Amino acid sequence: MSLLSSLGASLGPWGWLTAAAVLLIAEIVVPGIFLLWLGIAALIVGLVSFVIAWTWQLQWLAFALISLAAIPLWRKLARAGETTDQPFLNRRVEAMVGRVFTLEQPIVGGAGTIAVDDTVWRVTGADTPAGARIRIARVDGAIIHVERVEG
Repeated sequence: MSLLSSLGASLGPWGWLTAAAVLLIAEIVVPGIFLLWLGIAALIVGLVSFVIAWTWQLQWLAFALISLAAIPLWRKLARAGETTDQPFLNRRVEAMVGRVFTLEQPIVGGAGTIAVDDTVWRVTGADTPAGARIRIARVDGAIIHVERVEG
C-alpha cells in the first residue's frame, strides 16, 4: 500500500476534524484568511464522513472542490463588505480630483509641484507659471494631471 493511500485511508472523520482544528488554529496564528477556508473544507468533509462511508479518494476530491469553491465565495463576501462612508480612505489623491490649488513651483517641461495641506505633490500638465490656479483633472496611479483655471 502506498504512503498516500495509507494516509488517506487512515484519515477518517476524526482525522478530518483534527485537520480542520489544526488549520483553523493556524489561521489565528498566520495572517491571511487562506487557512480558514481550508479548515472549513476539512470540517465539512469530516462531518460528511460521519454520515457517508466514502473512499479516501472521494474525501480528498471533496476537500479540493470545497476549498476551490471557497475562493469565489470569499471574493463575493469580501466585496459585499466594501461599502463605506469614507470611499476615498487610503486613496487620498483620487479624492482631490476636481479641487483647485495654487502652484508652488511653475510647471516647466510638463512637470511641477503643488502644496496640499502638509504635502507637496508632483503634477504634470501644460507649462504654467508659479502662483497660477490649477485644477486636478485626473489621477493615473501616482501621476496627477492638472489643467489651468482661468480667472
